[in-house]
Amino acid sequence: MKKIVAATLTALAAIAALLFICSTPPSEAEPSHRPHTTSVPNVPKKADFCGEDVPLERQDIFECMDREIISNTFLHSNTLLIIKRSGRIFPQIEPILRECGIPDDMKYLCVAESNLVPTVKSPAGAMGLWQFMEATGREYGLRIGEEIDERLDIVKSTRAACKKLKSDYAKLGSWTLVAAAYNGGLTRVRKMMDQQHQTSYYDLHWAEETRRYVFRIIALKEILSDPQDYGFDISDDDKYKPYETETANLPVPHDDIPQWAKDHGTTYRRIRELNPWLLKMQIRSVRDTLRVQIPTRD
Repeated sequence: MKKIVAATLTALAAIAALLFICSTPPSEAEPSHRPHTTSVPNVPKKADFCGEDVPLERQDIFECMDREIISNTFLHSNTLLIIKRSGRIFPQIEPILRECGIPDDMKYLCVAESNLVPTVKSPAGAMGLWQFMEATGREYGLRIGEEIDERLDIVKSTRAACKKLKSDYAKLGSWTLVAAAYNGGLTRVRKMMDQQHQTSYYDLHWAEETRRYVFRIIALKEILSDPQDYGFDISDDDKYKPYETETANLPVPHDDIPQWAKDHGTTYRRIRELNPWLLKMQIRSVRDTLRVQIPTRD
């Protein structure tokens, strides 16, 4: 009997406690968990690409820019990795752009093309930081074969891209149109200009991919120029540093690059990492000396 009474009292106490909690005003209860608040990133009041103003005062242009700012701000891991990689890649391509007379903003076209991954390959077969197709790469002087593919050489592919960009600018007279042509093709851009009787990128009707392409480049420029303003708490120390390397001559033909790497105090893995354009463990199709990067020796 005592056990029954005790159990009854315990049950009544539990019910009373539950009723008390339910009747407690919200201000006195445990704080409720609210959904995470997402802030709207700012579209800059003014923007330009290669010194050419973006007409953000136009509602249609503002909304295109707004879409790409939002899209790339909230691609958190991808955009964060791009910011980190820029610390390694930009110091290699910026001097080449400057030397070739190409506006510095074109490095953001490189970002849009490859996310700054030197070895990336598209489903269509374009490769490298600048995403050259095989025929275009050869047209601008890159060696492409089973053993060597210079589309994956950061320096040589950037020089080839500069030749193409400069050639297209001579025909179009606008760096913004040059960027559009990099995506949509020079012939197509010139045809659209003739058909639509317009000479400004912002006044032409584009296919969806090209319409977004230039705005994505400009959005990436804004985000990478001031990451903190878009919620990326990252310092220069957080960015990937350029590799410390020195140049060595690799005599070819060569049948055992891993052994050559070992003889030079490194590994085949590091040779491929520093020289992704070397595709095989042996080079038989080339008859001159290759200059390759190896880790700097202490």
